Amino acid sequence: MSGPNHQQKPITLGIGVDFGTSNSAAALFDGQNVHLVQLESDSTIMPSATYIDRDFKIVTGQRAISQYVESNIGRKVELSLEVLGEGRTTTGQLGDHGLPEEANTAKIYGQSFIDGGQQGRLFRGTKRLLGNTNTPRLMVFERAFRLVALITPLLLHIKKRIAAQVGRHSLKADPIDHACIGHPVNFDGADTNRNRRALELLSEAYGHAKFSRQSYYPEPIAAALSYLHDNPGATEQTLLVVDFGGGTLDLCILKRSQARFSVVATHGIGLGGDHIDQLLFRELLFPLLGKGERWRRAGEDREIETLFPFEEYEDLLLNWAVSYMLNQNKYTSPLMQRIQQPDAASVKFRRLYDLIKSNHSYLLFQHLKEMKATLSDQQEAKLDIPELDIELLVTRQQFESIITELLAKFEKAVADVLKIGGLTPNDMQLVIRTGGSSLIPAVKRILDNQFCGMVIEHDPFTSVAAGLAIAEYLGLGSTGSESTTS
Repeated sequence: MSGPNHQQKPITLGIGVDFGTSNSAAALFDGQNVHLVQLESDSTIMPSATYIDRDFKIVTGQRAISQYVESNIGRKVELSLEVLGEGRTTTGQLGDHGLPEEANTAKIYGQSFIDGGQQGRLFRGTKRLLGNTNTPRLMVFERAFRLVALITPLLLHIKKRIAAQVGRHSLKADPIDHACIGHPVNFDGADTNRNRRALELLSEAYGHAKFSRQSYYPEPIAAALSYLHDNPGATEQTLLVVDFGGGTLDLCILKRSQARFSVVATHGIGLGGDHIDQLLFRELLFPLLGKGERWRRAGEDREIETLFPFEEYEDLLLNWAVSYMLNQNKYTSPLMQRIQQPDAASVKFRRLYDLIKSNHSYLLFQHLKEMKATLSDQQEAKLDIPELDIELLVTRQQFESIITELLAKFEKAVADVLKIGGLTPNDMQLVIRTGGSSLIPAVKRILDNQFCGMVIEHDPFTSVAAGLAIAEYLGLGSTGSESTTS
């Protein structure tokens, strides 16, 4: 491949870092071979997770998740109103000290609640927030953290692992102060300002991690570079890349001419594995927690029977990071009333109560992810949640029925990128499928039906990192706020 070289000086080792919504990866390229970086003790893939404890010690990756689970899951939540300050009233008279006598002192409380028993905060999916211009500073034990501060520790860990791998393999390298940074086609909708803002924040985080020489490259094009490097004999001239990850779906169409390629069209939407997990939670677990059930309560002159107001719980249940907010009387009192009604549905509300009081929301999402992964290989999977006494057999057909609307969005996005490029499925000579969510059988089937015989799977979790390393070595990345390829 050829393209503009924006590096300040030649490099001897290309470094690519794929900071993803769910997982991250990194790779090195020495001009001939790609070397995936071992980010965890036994894996080249690292969860994009940051955990901060009460002493403001920070750990990342799988350690972050393990520490959060060990210290927070199953404990009783201790919720109290956030104290903003104190207000004082006076008697209107002066005391012996010459100051107004105080009649009363009262604390001033804010609208938000603090979980006093929380041992640490876990942050995942921070990449999704980069394009949100309204993202506030995140409070961690009464200290405000910028989004950049939550991402930088992950990048510092990655950089440390890169240095270790360079040393182990005796790779010829410049100082490890440079990297090619991957980015989706769109961070948060097709908005240029949001994309620019997201890249600015990402660049700042890389700068804090001492990656002073940065270049940028679109993630789906990086995946194509990785494939073309692994397949030097490939002759296909028109390629479609489908990168379906944890937070975004990114697509691009490339045309090759000998050693050069051009980008015909790109397209990206906010659709990924995290959206599927939330839908599974809603469809599979909500009915087992009381959704759709009725309840009776005393009115002024008679007993009233209505649907239980489950919708008031839904948003907080689906956001495990703030689900502790359900530990308020306005949520727990109705549950206790409903549990006391002696019918078959009371067990469902007991589950919901136990979920709230024992802080099990995150574990439920982990169980759903495991079930989803199993259904990629098998026709059925058991959703086993012993914490709430739930054991459910889910078939692949049932799973696909649940995600029908999301599959339709996926199919439309593929059609849209073809429309943008003014091409048809018959114009494609190769379709590269990558990203963790691309392993879903229904996704494979959609592509296989539309591009018969042209679809290949390419390193779902590491193709982008490998391509970024290649892009940096060849000088293909952009140093500006927008990434371009020629």
